[in-house]
Amino acid sequence: MAGINCPAAVEIAYRNMRFLLMKNPAKSSFYRFLQELKKNEVTTIVRVCEATYSSTSLEKEGIQVLDWQFDDGTAPTSQIVDNWLKLIEKKFREDPGCCIAVHCATGLGRAPVLIALALIEGGMKCEDAVQFIRQKRHGAFNSRQLLYLERYRPKM
Repeated sequence: MAGINCPAAVEIAYRNMRFLLMKNPAKSSFYRFLQELKKNEVTTIVRVCEATYSSTSLEKEGIQVLDWQFDDGTAPTSQIVDNWLKLIEKKFREDPGCCIAVHCATGLGRAPVLIALALIEGGMKCEDAVQFIRQKRHGAFNSRQLLYLERYRPKM
């Protein structure tokens, strides 16, 4: 990813949901990544890209790491969507105001798609969810992911 300007972590909050949208940390930035998670009181992180760091240090800090990898530039599988919806329902019901971090390689595609799904499930229209996320994460989503979101129908 050298040469790509990867943005910093951003909080995306809607109703009782709070997410931290992040990029995959480099070895040199892992400490800052961990501090950002702690500062935002993240209890769960969903990693949707290839694992490049050990989850052990996060788990020692009480942060659950879920690996739900799917291909860069694509939409999640139906199994990942089902797992995601179960997670957000459980976490925000049991601990309103908690924060779930989501990251992919650059924080521009896969992670924003999952957060958009949560916003749509929370009652936001697709266009509004995309715009809401793009206000904080410029360049989020590719055309394939936008089409997926436009066709998505809430399940909860």
